[in-house]
Amino acid sequence: MTDGPAVAQMLQAWFSPGYPVGAFAYSHGLEWVIEAGEVADADALDAWIRVCLTEGSGWNDAILLSHGARGYEMEELSQLSDALSAGAERLQEARDLGHAFARVTTEAWGRPVGSAPYAVAVGAAARAHGVDAHAILPLYLHAFAANLVSVAVRLVPLGQTDGQRVLARLAPVISETAHAAADARLDDLGGMAQRADLAALHHETQTVRLYRT
Repeated sequence: MTDGPAVAQMLQAWFSPGYPVGAFAYSHGLEWVIEAGEVADADALDAWIRVCLTEGSGWNDAILLSHGARGYEMEELSQLSDALSAGAERLQEARDLGHAFARVTTEAWGRPVGSAPYAVAVGAAARAHGVDAHAILPLYLHAFAANLVSVAVRLVPLGQTDGQRVLARLAPVISETAHAAADARLDDLGGMAQRADLAALHHETQTVRLYRT
């Protein structure tokens, strides 16, 4: 696919809240953090998502997606994604979202995408449709951040306007992270988002939960 407007429309569909991958059911550990009182306002949410984007799973997923878009071996990328998952819930989240994305994208957009962890599946779909990593990564990371903002709007609770302010403040971070990840090497995988990883583990035993992760 080389037509610019058509590509834009396709990518908008892929990362629309209405695309049936089920992302709304996952909090990425944020539900536990909110219950623990660590994220109680817009500034704390901004700081939390910032770390996830630049030093946590957002950064790692962006690198995996980039390599998938370049045609790197899906099996190896999938194994790396599994290895980087902090606990059973995070692993299940990546696999469930990836399976749903691959199924829907194959059926709706006419080119087969193999089931894989979410970032890997999105990268493979980008490759299949001739979409460059630089074009897709900002949208992927924005959707990642927007989903976490949506969780906080529901659970903190945070006002809708405050949620959008957080997203607006994160826009430069999303752009910079996407640009860096598009040209990163697999050796650049890794991070320092230990609190986010611990939150994912704590959520596995959280007594009352609205979200699957």
